[in-house]
Amino acid sequence: MTLAETIQQATRNHLERDNGLLFGQCVTAVGWVGGTVPEMTEEEGIVELSMADVAGAGVTVGAALMGRRPIYVIRYQGFMWYNAAPILNYAAKSKDLWNVPCPLFVRSIAMEGQIGPVASASHHGMVMRMPGIPVMAPMTPAEWLEGWRWFLEHDDPIYMSEHRRGFPIDYEMEDEISGPADITLIAISAARLNALEAIEQLSREGIRCHLVHAVWLKPFLLKDSIPDSLDQTGLGLVIDSDFEVAAAGRSIAYEVMHETGHPVHALGLEDRSAGFATRHDNGTPTAEQIVRMVRHTIGQQNPTNPRSTDHFQP
Repeated sequence: MTLAETIQQATRNHLERDNGLLFGQCVTAVGWVGGTVPEMTEEEGIVELSMADVAGAGVTVGAALMGRRPIYVIRYQGFMWYNAAPILNYAAKSKDLWNVPCPLFVRSIAMEGQIGPVASASHHGMVMRMPGIPVMAPMTPAEWLEGWRWFLEHDDPIYMSEHRRGFPIDYEMEDEISGPADITLIAISAARLNALEAIEQLSREGIRCHLVHAVWLKPFLLKDSIPDSLDQTGLGLVIDSDFEVAAAGRSIAYEVMHETGHPVHALGLEDRSAGFATRHDNGTPTAEQIVRMVRHTIGQQNPTNPRSTDHFQP
């Protein structure tokens, strides 16, 4: 079963059995949310909202405060900036302010490539800054279901940073930390797919990499595989589908560095807006960008290494 099919089945069960609702814009339109919403009616719990994101988030948060357990689908993750106020200022703070539970499952879907500066990219970093709401970035069925079970067992909001590139995935992604390596890659969201491609290229150059998949971003889950790998490699790189400046990648790099004592760098989106033309895209670091950054990072750590003389260009 693919990730999209997993989400669709869990949603159907929730609406039929768990007092659930689903709110969103264009959620019943073909293709807009990647086939992740079941074909159900408003009477069955699917609520199509008007094109007014702040109002839509407010309605959904209100439903959660009144005892329902809604799913809120943000069809482009860039639109989270419109939806942030009700979710982060009310849903995430309702227990602290009023001791009122607000069980809200936010599905925020990232996409990139010729969709312009407003809709594109991942933005889980902005949510990580706010208290009261955990953040996940699942790419596989089992990872998504872990976050879903958390939601069913708690009465708090959770932010799921999904990526459209994950929807066709029908397998699980295991950490790859066996054997000696030169660097530990910690990859987030769609960067995980590009990291796998980069690792193949680097291996042909004689540069060996470990790969750890980061899923729980807040609270960040420091899996045993991360310190175990870094104790071998002594050098890490966090790769993210969000912006590099002041976002998840650098935050996690600092946390890992603080906990392990090993130097950890970060790579994410460039600090600029994306355009609609391909040449103006600003997406998840490509395999080529990751390869260059790995060479550069190893070169900084060991300037005498003949395999790492590239000057990094993003």
